[in-house]
Amino acid sequence: MELLYNSYTSPVLPGDPYPLGATFDGLGTNFSLFSQAADAVELCLFDLDGRETRFELPEVDAYCWHGYVEHVEPGQLYGYRVHGPYDPEKGLRCNPSKLLIDPYAKAVEGEVGWGQEPFGYRLGGDDMTRDDSDSAHVMPKGIVVDSAFHWGSDHPPRHRWADTVIYETHVKGLTWNHPEVPAHQRGTYAGLAHPAIIEHLTKLGVTAVELMPVHQFIHDRRLADMGLRNYWGYNSIAYLAPHNGYASRPAHRVVGEFKSMVKTLHRAGIEVILDVVYNHTAEGDHMGPTLSFRGIDNPSYYRLVDGDPRHYNDSTGTGNSLNVRNPQVLQLLMDSLRYWVMEMHVDGFRFDLAASLARQFHEVDRLSAFFDLIHQDPVVSQVKLIAEPWDVGDGGYQVGNFPPLWSEWNGKFRDTVRDYWRQAGTPIGELAERLTGSSDLYQANGRSPFASINFVTAHDGFTLSDLVSYNDKHNEANGEDGRDGTDDNRSWNCGVEGPTDDESVKELRQRQVRNIMATLMLSQGVPMLLGGDEFGRTQHGNNNAYCQDNETSWYDWADIDEDLLAWTRALIRLRRDHPVFRRRRFFQGRPLRASGTAERLPDIAWFRPDGHQMGDADWNVGYAKSLGIFLNGSAIPDPDEHGRRVLDDSFFFVLNAWDQTLDLTLPAEQWAQSWTAVLDTSSPALAGEDPVTLEASSHMAVPGRTIVVLEAGRPVKA
Repeated sequence: MELLYNSYTSPVLPGDPYPLGATFDGLGTNFSLFSQAADAVELCLFDLDGRETRFELPEVDAYCWHGYVEHVEPGQLYGYRVHGPYDPEKGLRCNPSKLLIDPYAKAVEGEVGWGQEPFGYRLGGDDMTRDDSDSAHVMPKGIVVDSAFHWGSDHPPRHRWADTVIYETHVKGLTWNHPEVPAHQRGTYAGLAHPAIIEHLTKLGVTAVELMPVHQFIHDRRLADMGLRNYWGYNSIAYLAPHNGYASRPAHRVVGEFKSMVKTLHRAGIEVILDVVYNHTAEGDHMGPTLSFRGIDNPSYYRLVDGDPRHYNDSTGTGNSLNVRNPQVLQLLMDSLRYWVMEMHVDGFRFDLAASLARQFHEVDRLSAFFDLIHQDPVVSQVKLIAEPWDVGDGGYQVGNFPPLWSEWNGKFRDTVRDYWRQAGTPIGELAERLTGSSDLYQANGRSPFASINFVTAHDGFTLSDLVSYNDKHNEANGEDGRDGTDDNRSWNCGVEGPTDDESVKELRQRQVRNIMATLMLSQGVPMLLGGDEFGRTQHGNNNAYCQDNETSWYDWADIDEDLLAWTRALIRLRRDHPVFRRRRFFQGRPLRASGTAERLPDIAWFRPDGHQMGDADWNVGYAKSLGIFLNGSAIPDPDEHGRRVLDDSFFFVLNAWDQTLDLTLPAEQWAQSWTAVLDTSSPALAGEDPVTLEASSHMAVPGRTIVVLEAGRPVKA
C-alpha cells in the first residue's frame, strides 16, 4: 500500500449516503459526511507536497453529503471544507477556510500545528468574528484505508466476568523503556504485542488489558505551549481511527498494526478492552479550535446552553459535551463501537465519564437513548461494558446506578480500602460490603458481583507505591502550581513523605502494598490492577500525570521490585485456583439447606477476634480495625460451564489494620478441624517460609497491619 498523489480530473459521481466516511470498493472511494448545517461540502484530496484538489460533493440525502471518486485508493489523504453560516450566537460555526477531519476517518496522518490557523476566529479577540486563514497545512488528514487483514483462526478469549483480571495500561508507557523490545517498536502497538510483554502479562496472570485511549487524539495547544503533551489521550477527535502516535510504521499502516496486536494478545488468551472517550472531543469550549465536529455541524454534535447556543453545556470539565440526544451523534457512537468489535476484534469498552452519556436533558438517566441502543444492539451488547459512573455535572456520581449488562468502576471500593488500611475510621459494615462484591450497590436491580470493577489505584491518581509513600500530591511538573489533581488522596506515607532510607518505613510501605494488593485480589468482584503496581512503579508523587510523556509516566523496567512481582503473580494464581474468591453470585450469609440433608454451614460467616461469630451488637460498634471472614468452598451456588457442581477449599480470611498484634482465636471445629496459612502479608513470601498449620480453636498472633489467609485442613460439611 502506497500513498497516492494523483491529479484527479474525472468528475465526482453521485455515490451513496451510506456508509459514512471514506469507503474503498476496489475501483474508487465513496465519501459521505453528515451535516445539517452545511450549504455545501467540499472533499479535499492532498498530494505529497500538500497540494490540494477540491471536489464539491454533488448529492445530499438526509443531510448526508456524498460523492464517489474513481481511482482514489487506500493511502489517499483527505479532509473536508464545509460551507455554511458562521453565527456563534445561533450556535453555527461553519468556516470553509478550515480543513476538517472526517469523524468517520479510519486512520489519520499528522498532528495539529498550533498557531492562528486552526481557530475559526481571530486569536486575541472574541469568537464572533470569523478568521479566514487557511488551516490545511497545519491540520491532520484522514487516510483512505483498505480493511483487508488475515485474521486466521482468531477468536475472542471470552473469559467469564468472574474469571477476569484486568490490567490497566498505556500503550506507550508500558513499552517505551523495555530493554527487550526493539527500539523502533517501543511505545507502539507492535511493542505491546512483543513476546517480552506477552510473557510478562501471561506470567502475571491477567486476562485482559484495558488500554488507555487509542482513538486518534490531539495534543492540545495549552500543553504544547508549556512544552508538555496530552500523554493520557483523553482528547479524542476521530472515533474510528487508531491513534497514529502509537504506530511503528507509517500512519496508513496503523490499522493493520493494531489488528496484529489484538490477534497476538488473543492468541495468548488476553482480551483487549478500550478506554473510550465519547463524552467530549478535543475541540474544547467556544474559544477552542475548529478541527472537525464544530465546523461540520456544531449544534448537532455538541450540547449547547439552552437559550445561549454560543456557549457549551459542559458536564465533563473539558469545555464541551457530545450531544447524545441527537440521533446522528448516537449513530456515530454506535458505528464506532461496532467497528471496533467487528473490524478490529476488541473485546470490550470502558466508557470515560459515562454519566455524561446518560444525560438526556440535564439529569442523569440510566435509561437514556444511548443505553437503550447498547442493550438492543446484537454486537455491542455481547462484549464487556464498563462505566466510569460519574462526571463533573450535577448529580454526576452514579456508582451503582447503571443498568444490567454493565459493570462499573467501583469508586466506593477504592475509597473504603484506602481508608481501612490507613486507619481512617472505616465503618465495619462498609468494609464488609466492599469485600463481598458490594451487594448494597448492585443486587437490588438483578446484577452480580462482577458489576463491581474493584480497584484501588488507576491511571488517575497515585500509583500503589506512591499511595503508601505520599500524603500529598506533588504535581509541580504539570505547570499549574499544584492546582490540578485531587486533594482527596486517602493516602498515608507511613511516616515520611517520599523517598527514605529508613528501613522500618520501607518495610511498612512494602507490607501496606501487599495488604492493599491482597484485599483487591481476594475480594468478590472483578479486580483491576494498575499497570506497574505489580513491581512498584512510582510517579514520584504526581497524582495527575496526564501531561507527563516522560520518565514520570513511562514504566521503568530497570527498577523492578522482583519480590513484589513474584508475590503478585502468586496472589493472582491463588485467586485463579480458588473459585470461592471469584463467585458469580452474592453471598446469602445463612445456612443452606437441601432436601433430605441436615443443616449446612453458611456460605459466609463473620468472626470476632475471640473466635465467635459476630452478632448485631458487633456490627454496630462503628469502625473496623480487624475482621475475620469464613468463606465456604462447599457452598458455591453456580455450576461450572459443563453444569458440574463447583467445589473448593474453604478459607478463613483475617484483616488486621491495627498497628498492634492481634490475639486471634480460630473458629471452632464445626468450621474446620485445622487451618494452614496460605498468605501472610507480613512476609514477602506468600505465606512465609514455613506455612503454619493450627488446630481449630487455637490461638494465633496476627501482626499489626497484616492479612492472613488460612485454608481449611479438611472439607467443611457438605
